[in-house]
Amino acid sequence: MCFYTYIIQSEKDQSFYIGSSKDPESRLRKHNQKHRDYTARKQPWKLVWQEVFPTRSDAIKRELFLKKQKPKKYLEDLISKSQ
Repeated sequence: MCFYTYIIQSEKDQSFYIGSSKDPESRLRKHNQKHRDYTARKQPWKLVWQEVFPTRSDAIKRELFLKKQKPKKYLEDLISKSQ
């Protein structure tokens, strides 16, 4: 089984959200459903980047690393290099 670290981008304000999941496409659908979390205020979201890992632990480590990166340009460069 594979695990993913993913970045989604708000189509409303272009902000990013970083997460990890076994199924990023399914997780994206959940972010775009009605709910009360952070991502609800910035819907709709689109998946702009993902990276695969062999373990959940590795995916979470990468997620935490990316969440600490400043400025936003780091994420923009990462996304543009993958396209």
